[in-house]
Amino acid sequence: MELKKDSNAVSIDMLLIVHSEKRHAAQGAHSDRQADPGAPPQRRGGLQGVGNGIRRWQKLERNDLRGTQLTVEVHPQDAMPQLLKKFSLAKRTYVQGLQGDKNGNTRARQPGGKDAHAYPWDRSSLKSMPLDLRQFEKLDTYASQVTVKSGLDALVSDLVQEAHSDLERVRAIWIWICHHIEYDIEAAQEKDRQAFKPTTILQTQKTNCDGYAGLFERMCRIAGVQCMTVPGYSKGFGYQPGQSFSGEFDHAWNAVFLEGRWHLVDSTWGSGLVDSTTSKFTFLYNEFYFLTHPALFIEDHFPDNKNWQLLKPPQSLRQFENNMYHKSEFYNKGMLSAHPQTSIIKTVNGKVTVTIESCAPTLFMFMLNGKQEHGLLSLRKNGMKLDVYPPTVGTHKLQIFAKGNSEIYSSVLEYTLKCHYADIDVRLPAELHQPVGPSWFSEQMGITKPSHPEPVIYTSDGRCSVSFSVEEGISVLASLHGDDGPVTEETQRRYIFQLQREKRTELKVQLPHAGKFALKIFVKKRQEPGNYVFVFNYLLCCTNSKVNWPVFPESFGNWGQDNELLEPLSGVLPANHNVPFKLKLHGVAKALVKGQDTWPLTLNREGYWEGSCNTAGCQEVYVMVLENANHNFYSYILKYKVNAQ
Repeated sequence: MELKKDSNAVSIDMLLIVHSEKRHAAQGAHSDRQADPGAPPQRRGGLQGVGNGIRRWQKLERNDLRGTQLTVEVHPQDAMPQLLKKFSLAKRTYVQGLQGDKNGNTRARQPGGKDAHAYPWDRSSLKSMPLDLRQFEKLDTYASQVTVKSGLDALVSDLVQEAHSDLERVRAIWIWICHHIEYDIEAAQEKDRQAFKPTTILQTQKTNCDGYAGLFERMCRIAGVQCMTVPGYSKGFGYQPGQSFSGEFDHAWNAVFLEGRWHLVDSTWGSGLVDSTTSKFTFLYNEFYFLTHPALFIEDHFPDNKNWQLLKPPQSLRQFENNMYHKSEFYNKGMLSAHPQTSIIKTVNGKVTVTIESCAPTLFMFMLNGKQEHGLLSLRKNGMKLDVYPPTVGTHKLQIFAKGNSEIYSSVLEYTLKCHYADIDVRLPAELHQPVGPSWFSEQMGITKPSHPEPVIYTSDGRCSVSFSVEEGISVLASLHGDDGPVTEETQRRYIFQLQREKRTELKVQLPHAGKFALKIFVKKRQEPGNYVFVFNYLLCCTNSKVNWPVFPESFGNWGQDNELLEPLSGVLPANHNVPFKLKLHGVAKALVKGQDTWPLTLNREGYWEGSCNTAGCQEVYVMVLENANHNFYSYILKYKVNAQ
């Protein structure tokens, strides 16, 4: 429309723009059962239904868009309308994910075949598109430090200043939300709370999961990237393996349109954890939930519309309920798969076996009903094997933890064990720590080429000999532990006699009685201060009830690691007997045995010191050596006790 007042009047255009838009039309596919958004994972639980929080959010957004809007802009004839400038910026990438209906309105394209990923997971990547996270380092640092100066539009404008693609714009928004928005515990526990407005979230920097999802969607749209909020069921804190889902949905997340496909994100679970015992939120960034591969996302997210699974074939709710739940740390720490693939396991003859495959050597530990007992965990080059023997009939909780590259063990798997028969004959020593048996870890600690590569050693006569190579500069210490004794630190070591042969260490073991024992092995660098470090243990098993071996002789500091004792190996000698001695001693000038009297030992051609002594009239017998022929001082190296007469 053109108006003219006089010849000096300025010609102007009256631009009438009729704008009719349903901003969230595509969300009409969402079920009316939307409710109770879930808290961040691993710490979530006990939250009540909160009504239709997501629809309330959508309603708030539509309040400003309902009906027909008439925008009148008056401007000079030769100037570009500012509103058109704004529209041209907004449409830059928006049209990628939009489709027109028969009335000319635009709506988000529903996910289709080109968005679907194969199920099950093909192990190719944790992400739904190729990513090099190193490319985000500068952007992540920048986005995490951006502060709110005014409104949401200004915040998004600041965030995308350093972004040069839709992917980077989404990344900047994701990083900011995950590092600045706190999960609102109190609001999440309200039965019927109002939806969070963006202005309120920016002011309080608190919200719940539908607030996270709504804020993420709004910010992406302001940045010109198509985004949707997806409601559904989730497996987080409070989730019990095998539980069923019904009624209101408990969580919300987002789908974002990038490079011609839909991708999934969950900024609630990417931001941190809620501790149920203290009801406090802790920021703890979790990269796993950014553009997660759909075949992994489905493990703890079930959308109201199966198309938003982005899977081919899609999973049913029953499959979602029954499928094994691998926590995000399972994949963050490099795990690939676990067996069994069901969260509820029935024992077979009182036993359950769990195996895990990992990308690289990883340290594991487990807890059964909160204690590290009743199981044998052995490390493998790429994973682990765990045999569990529940001590009683009933239901048991099994948790598995992995260390990965960090110094902290994180929970990666949780099983419910159903035990219908407890094998009372399988009672493992309480001191049997994990791992059991040599592995890549013991090699890393300087112990290689073990004589017994398996974790369990069976002995019929109560004796065994274990040997392995030891790297130069490493000292080895061993101790024996059984539930019925020995109990003192001294006797724990007296049933083991340690020998050094060239570069191999040999441990001669004599069991005090039948049963199961833990042979624990520790190492320490000789030149470094500090204590010995536990490396692994063997499980020794003996069913011979006649076994009753005494302790080995007590050795003193001058007993060299290269020395060898052939006889007598028993640390307790019979009274009134002639007892033969045979030892290999290095670097000594003379050797003798001292009891009631003194008996010298002689060096034979094979390099062994030999002789005998009589135990009459004495309670203790010592082996002594003279290291320097020019000295007269003998050192004690071995001590024997003599049975009472």
